[in-house]
Amino acid sequence: MQRYQCKVCKKKTALTPRRDNSITYNQKRSDIHHLFAKLLLSRTPVTRTCEILEIGRGTYYDKLELLYRRCLEFLERHETKPLQKLEFKEIWLNTDKMTYYLNNVRQKGMGGSRYDDVEETQFPTNILVSADVLSRYVFRSDVAYDWETTLGDIALDTVLQKEDHLNEFAKKYARYPKYSHYPMPPSANDTQSQSDYYKELAQVERRMKYTDGLHVGSTYTTVAHLWLIKQLVKAPEWRFVTDEDNSLMTSINRVFSKEIRLSDAYHFLCQTDKTKTRKQAREEFIQARVDLVNWGTMRGFGTGSLRKLAFLQLQELFEHHHFHKEVSTASGTHFEYADNPILHPLATVDRGLRSVDCTTNLSSLEPKDVAALIMNVNDNATNTFIQHIRRRLSILERPLTTARGDGKSYIYSNFNPKYAQKAITILRTYYNFCFAYKSNGTMETPAQRLGLTDKQFSLKDIIYLR
Repeated sequence: MQRYQCKVCKKKTALTPRRDNSITYNQKRSDIHHLFAKLLLSRTPVTRTCEILEIGRGTYYDKLELLYRRCLEFLERHETKPLQKLEFKEIWLNTDKMTYYLNNVRQKGMGGSRYDDVEETQFPTNILVSADVLSRYVFRSDVAYDWETTLGDIALDTVLQKEDHLNEFAKKYARYPKYSHYPMPPSANDTQSQSDYYKELAQVERRMKYTDGLHVGSTYTTVAHLWLIKQLVKAPEWRFVTDEDNSLMTSINRVFSKEIRLSDAYHFLCQTDKTKTRKQAREEFIQARVDLVNWGTMRGFGTGSLRKLAFLQLQELFEHHHFHKEVSTASGTHFEYADNPILHPLATVDRGLRSVDCTTNLSSLEPKDVAALIMNVNDNATNTFIQHIRRRLSILERPLTTARGDGKSYIYSNFNPKYAQKAITILRTYYNFCFAYKSNGTMETPAQRLGLTDKQFSLKDIIYLR
């Protein structure tokens, strides 16, 4: 560390060392932080990482939590503060859900032959991802799981507040679909039988022997997810792109009800047929390109730009095509969603053609304005980040085929969703500020394209933040 001495009184002063110069300050083996981060983001399993770094499993998770805190500090300086100063004309937000399987393991002391009552071995757990369509900047990524609340807390509140006699919407723990209250013995006026009570109680007691925490409802998590983004990003106009998921559509309508009512927010549906093979998708891509060029030639347009031709074709289509229909009633007329999607003229080589629809009313816009909006509708932003989660995080990778070939193995799935949340936050920080991709002839990170920063950061900038 740097030391200074006064020339008059000869008193010496030592400065606190910087993070990149300190070896023993607040952390043991701090020299392995950079390599640990690279191994974590390279889909290296926990056991292999411990062997390479010569550390124990407890140290591994300590390093993971330390790296998570450093990422939060980095995001506070380079994401939260810059976004408070920026105001966007409009934001294109693509939201999607990813499902991964959490290994359901017994707690310590709950195993052995005495515990024959077995629960499901895997828990389908949802991860919500929201990213900017144009820059691919990921604003948030949240796991729909609460690892802090226990069934003991629910049991205490059920006894004190009689929550088993309340409607579902009035319960304190209504966000947990299966465990909104703890089973209580039926009273004289209850319609529940003793056998139903003991059956429900056995299910809850069996769950208490397994992984801590409870799954949170998708709609509840999505509402909180979008509300936090709304507080973070300043924009007068919003454009949403999702698939036909009821929890996503319901949450958007709740959080942005005022903006939708004032026509400051539009919601688009973007869906692809996932049963296509790669060969079929490529054939659709080639055929769509040929059809677009032939259409431009027949109309006499002197341009070879596929994007410009697609815009002109959509402008012509929306002269007569509408996503909403006008309904007449005794009190007047109004517009209703017509469920009338179209095929986007620009196909992709890996997924082929995609269908596009709009659930909000676009009747006040001109055909050219509707065409300009439809041109931007795609789900590439969330798909790219979800693929990075699958390919870069070992605990969240796709299941492996067993040696027998008769099933799937989730051997690398994690046991605690808390670490899944922290690993995704670390990956999100790296993806936004360190991972550059080429587009329109420039090599920039998503944060640079969004306008948050003018430089590409490295892992060392995150770990050793000054």
